[in-house]
Amino acid sequence: MDLRHLRYFIAVAEERNIGRAAARLHISQPPLTRQIQQLEEDLGVQLFIRTPRGMELTRPGELLLDDARNIRALVEQATERTQRAGQGLLGRLDIGIFGSAILYTIPRLLLAFRNAYPDVKVVLHNMNKEEQIEALRQHRIDLGFNRIISPNTDIVCERIASERLLVAVHENNPLASQDIIAFPAIAEHPLILFPSGPRPSFVDKVMSMCQQAGFTPEVVQEVGDTVTGIALVASNFGICLVPESATVLSLPGVVYRPLSDVPGNGRVDLSCIYRQDDASAILQSFLTIARQENLGAVP
Repeated sequence: MDLRHLRYFIAVAEERNIGRAAARLHISQPPLTRQIQQLEEDLGVQLFIRTPRGMELTRPGELLLDDARNIRALVEQATERTQRAGQGLLGRLDIGIFGSAILYTIPRLLLAFRNAYPDVKVVLHNMNKEEQIEALRQHRIDLGFNRIISPNTDIVCERIASERLLVAVHENNPLASQDIIAFPAIAEHPLILFPSGPRPSFVDKVMSMCQQAGFTPEVVQEVGDTVTGIALVASNFGICLVPESATVLSLPGVVYRPLSDVPGNGRVDLSCIYRQDDASAILQSFLTIARQENLGAVP
């Protein structure tokens, strides 16, 4: 018994007439009659009683009709789910996250994606840059987010947002009294850098900017993440350059100030990384949302 047999059986059972069932199935009557006879032989039971009025179900036939309809519904559901998955509307997306973007930018993007594709399950994994790249190559995640990525031939690095750089200072620091802080003034204050770990990173960008401005900063601490860096600022341990998304962190004593005279464009990019050969519909759906969203500004 196969799905074709069940489809033919359901049509005859519901129409109670071979001629009407054949018309519904767009086939002639003789092959339909043979298929029903073959099904009865395979099962070893009589499914229909042939009468002048048409085809009447036997008790075994009535039981099979219930099961056949359930099987048809499951097949239709499986077909629909498979098609939806192929269209990027259903499935699972594993995402590697790290850094200050999780404070504002990434949640905005995830919300937009969930609203557009509510049947896709999103699973977040906290991992640094090297861990993200390894997990991509091992197919443990589908994409990741990071800021400064070395070129990899098998990994695409696509910029999805660009944020202003600001400086986090303690309210008792003399810099806090200024509405806009000139970048060279950083040279006169202890500097906290993040993230410690794999390079190149945001640390290298800050150091390069300082060198372009003509000074070597007094680095008092390198920390693993944005939250730790701003927590040290809250204790007046030093100042810290941060992407604009970090300003959603409101810690006692910490204020954020824009910068002037910044070498380069005074911004830091957020990139989405994914496998070069990944053509999955779900990933493409996510990238479409990411490209459409305006993710560079914090209200």
